[in-house]
Amino acid sequence: MTADRAAATALEIRRVHRLIARAAGLPDVQAEVEANHDENRWWPTTITDARVRMLAAGWSTRVSYRMVETYARVIRSADTRGFDKLAAATDTELTELVRPLGLPQTRIDYLHSLTGLLQNWEQEGIDPTSPETSSDELIGDFAHRVRGASYKVAQCALLTARGYHCGIIPVDSGMVTKLAPALGIALPSGAVAHERMRHVLEAAVHARAADFRALIAEHEYRVTVPDGVAPTWWVHLVLIYFKRLYLNGPSTRLCRKRPVCTKVVDCTHRARELRAEGRRR
Repeated sequence: MTADRAAATALEIRRVHRLIARAAGLPDVQAEVEANHDENRWWPTTITDARVRMLAAGWSTRVSYRMVETYARVIRSADTRGFDKLAAATDTELTELVRPLGLPQTRIDYLHSLTGLLQNWEQEGIDPTSPETSSDELIGDFAHRVRGASYKVAQCALLTARGYHCGIIPVDSGMVTKLAPALGIALPSGAVAHERMRHVLEAAVHARAADFRALIAEHEYRVTVPDGVAPTWWVHLVLIYFKRLYLNGPSTRLCRKRPVCTKVVDCTHRARELRAEGRRR
């Protein structure tokens, strides 16, 4: 169930770059990106077992930002036990572990289904951490075969298995429903929209990798991007935090004429609208 990777248009690539160029210069976005780039609270590098990292990606679903510390404690406890012991644990033991996150049966089902997929991949000689294996094919297989997963969960699972800088840009629901319209990107309906959006974003970063690296230097981001890789992880975080801070709400600073308005935030259009709204009051 692999989604076809249609080529991103020149306009889509240009709009992605323009939005990120604006969002990257916002101080509140920069602060969040710097705090989560080299060591992410949701997917910490201290977890070295790729299986536990894929488990963490699934268990992060339906966990709000307010619960990130609770989530982190649960994942640390799971990592301490080890994946093999978790896979062999009773439902009662697992329920006690994941209870703070809610939806215990859903999370237990995900663990058991993930275990089955990993066993099948091992029998088939598939290493999900290998860059030689197609991420598109594995994401499609994961979304199809893991219970409680989806394209967005599969994207996160493969990203965490391979590491921040593997080139995968995971796309959550808000990026589909709020970020895509802000960019003027038309997406298909249903879960496949997450894959189409991922394909567009990844294409944009690879097409203009040097320009995105220049933005990191221009704004003096305190982040580490390895040599020779496109800054996909940095772009993902810029978009995630721009969405959270400016599109969830949305912010009164956000221009309603986007994506036509390239300034996006604090533009003259929005200033005129706010003055007009003030006069009407």
